[in-house]
Amino acid sequence: MPMLRPLEPVGRGPRLVLGVSFFVLFVAVWAFATLGGYVSRTFLADPLTMVQDGWLLLTRFGFLGDIGVTVWRVLGGFVLAAVVAVPLGILMGAYKPVEAFLEPFVSFARYLPASAFVPLLILWAGIGETQKLLVIFIGSVFQIVLMVAVAVGQTRRDLVEAAYTLGATDRGVVRRVLIPANAPEIAEILRLVLGWAWTYVIVAEFIGSSSGIGHMIIESQALLATGQIIFGIIVIGLIGLVSDFAFKALNRALFRWRLA
Repeated sequence: MPMLRPLEPVGRGPRLVLGVSFFVLFVAVWAFATLGGYVSRTFLADPLTMVQDGWLLLTRFGFLGDIGVTVWRVLGGFVLAAVVAVPLGILMGAYKPVEAFLEPFVSFARYLPASAFVPLLILWAGIGETQKLLVIFIGSVFQIVLMVAVAVGQTRRDLVEAAYTLGATDRGVVRRVLIPANAPEIAEILRLVLGWAWTYVIVAEFIGSSSGIGHMIIESQALLATGQIIFGIIVIGLIGLVSDFAFKALNRALFRWRLA
């Protein structure tokens, strides 16, 4: 069967159909289980109830404001992490002494769950926006540093030697060879880590927050409003999906020579 050959590419049309088909099948199974009475609606709302609850959240309870707050927190913490981590990762990948100095600590720190820092960050920064941004920053920065360092460190050696042969300085090699050669992969790393940042912000909003999607979810749990909980989770997924597609489109536009 041609479609099931290993590594056989799939066209854009069939890919879209297959992707949408899974969501349709998922919702159908969900509806069958809940509307058919196989799962109690107390523990899992049916799709219709979820839509109704979501509409009420949007029209009567200001959920659009919660969405905006959460998006701001994700972007704020992620941009701060990227501004720090990308240059540091480039330095680690380009200069082996810097890598030897920082890599053990970065490798250690990236295994520390960002959620474990929440109690400390509340003590240090309170329960305001700074605490939320720091959770996302801690969860993202070490991942980006190490992934960028690995990408830069694997740059083709012949490109570097050719630059030196043409008279490039050490800084010139970094600026005109290492960074351009790895820019598409660095952009892809940022796209992947942005998805992880969403998990960190929801954890941060579970504790000591008066706004945001995570705050709504934790309040809905106390009310056993599973329809609202599911709607909040779906909104997170949809925002993530849109941002992912936007990131891919931006990468293709910026690096057409590499990401065709």
